Amino acid sequence: MNKIATYLEDVGKEMRKVSWPTRPELISNTLVTILATVVISLFVYLTDHLIGIVLNVVYG
Repeated sequence: MNKIATYLEDVGKEMRKVSWPTRPELISNTLVTILATVVISLFVYLTDHLIGIVLNVVYG
């Protein structure tokens, strides 16, 4: 039980050292992440669709 208490104390000490983002930074980073996810997903979808079209033409 002593090890668990020591671990939790250490976690608490480390969490106080964390540099938390401000609200505007958090919103900005979240929007960048969502936008990047949409762009990459769209790229993968279009690439998959194009490869499907090419394969349909080749193997008809």
